[in-house]
Amino acid sequence: MAPTQLFRYWLCLLVLSLPLLLWFGHVIIWDDGSAAAKNRGLQGYTRISPGRMSQLLDIHCDQCAFVSSSGQMLGAGAGDEIDRIRCVIRMNNAPTGGYEKDVGSRTAVRVVSHTSVPLLVKNETYYFQQSANTTYVFWGPERNMRQDGKGPIFNLLLKMAIKYPEAKIYAVTRDKIQYCDSVFQNETGKNRMKTGAFLSTGFFTMILAMDMCDSITVYGMIDNNHCSLANRSFVPYHYYEKNRLDECRMYRVHEHTQRGGHRFITEKAIYGKWATRHKIEFKHPFWSF
Repeated sequence: MAPTQLFRYWLCLLVLSLPLLLWFGHVIIWDDGSAAAKNRGLQGYTRISPGRMSQLLDIHCDQCAFVSSSGQMLGAGAGDEIDRIRCVIRMNNAPTGGYEKDVGSRTAVRVVSHTSVPLLVKNETYYFQQSANTTYVFWGPERNMRQDGKGPIFNLLLKMAIKYPEAKIYAVTRDKIQYCDSVFQNETGKNRMKTGAFLSTGFFTMILAMDMCDSITVYGMIDNNHCSLANRSFVPYHYYEKNRLDECRMYRVHEHTQRGGHRFITEKAIYGKWATRHKIEFKHPFWSF
């Protein structure tokens, strides 16, 4: 074939193939866009719902109120201030009814330990039906949260998700929990598992708050030095359990227990370091740096 004929042959082939190439490129771009839309959100938090197990928690707030469950909230009178903040984060089954003056009434996100799941299920119509505007984020060890049918807490949450399809129920992934362990070790120099400790719900809540919030105001959390002060306040561990153990006594027991405790005081020291690098402030009591 002569060079001129060969050139015309390839030119004709290119012209005929161009529409197909353009269509194929459009399909690739459309598919990539769809995948991005499906995976939009915060890595490490996936929805518990039939057919939506890959859906990520898609939430962002310019300002958040992180309300502690501490007895420090009793008499704080911070309810109106908290309710003016768009995203209010609470923990476990901490109630608002009867405590609105101090802790507010609104809840955007509730972070819940695997050990508190039965308490929510006990009052399931309130948490998963009446409070449908609240997003729930559950954390727990792999033995309780595994998704192969052998995770008892995960199975219970999946049952709630099926029963209340409008409920927004998410789980902290195994990778995210391992990430939180690495954060604890980087900040303290200690391996969390070797110390016999469990990260607290407060730790997971603070990590989530930093993931989803531009600025955070923490209410009712004491600093790591509070319990050593001679003039410290004596309040219950939880504001809604007035006859329970004193907060500082509970913290000391957990800080020094050999196995199964939370390192509350150590975690507070970590939060203090984070507050120098992120927009985090503490009220009731106020932390000074």
